[in-house]
Amino acid sequence: MTDTPPPPAAPAAAAPLSAAEDKQWAGIAHLGGIIGILPSLIIWLVFKDRGALTNREGKEALNFQITLVIVVVAYSILNAILTVVTFGIWTLIGWLPYLAVWVLDIVWSILGFSKVNAGGSYRYPLTIRLIK
Repeated sequence: MTDTPPPPAAPAAAAPLSAAEDKQWAGIAHLGGIIGILPSLIIWLVFKDRGALTNREGKEALNFQITLVIVVVAYSILNAILTVVTFGIWTLIGWLPYLAVWVLDIVWSILGFSKVNAGGSYRYPLTIRLIK
């Protein structure tokens, strides 16, 4: 007779977020975009099933950050080509679009945070919505 241990119990589902916590994490998902894609990704993955507002706003913030990554990668390729073609002269102005993207990221992330904190919702302009 073999002793087989009982199967492990399934982990309990996490408790839903309160309205205040839901608003807080939704706002932080937007504000975290200032430092990159990871805060928005982590917040959305961890809290998407626990709060409707965090799910919606986290997806929006994540889609915007994904769009920025695509733009920066595409521009980096273009920037490298233009630098070679112009024998390095392009480097004098080639950094300006990076600056523009960085400023838009900061401004629109803060706008998203403040709109959510005020009880609203925020949709980023010029965003490819890959995550539905």
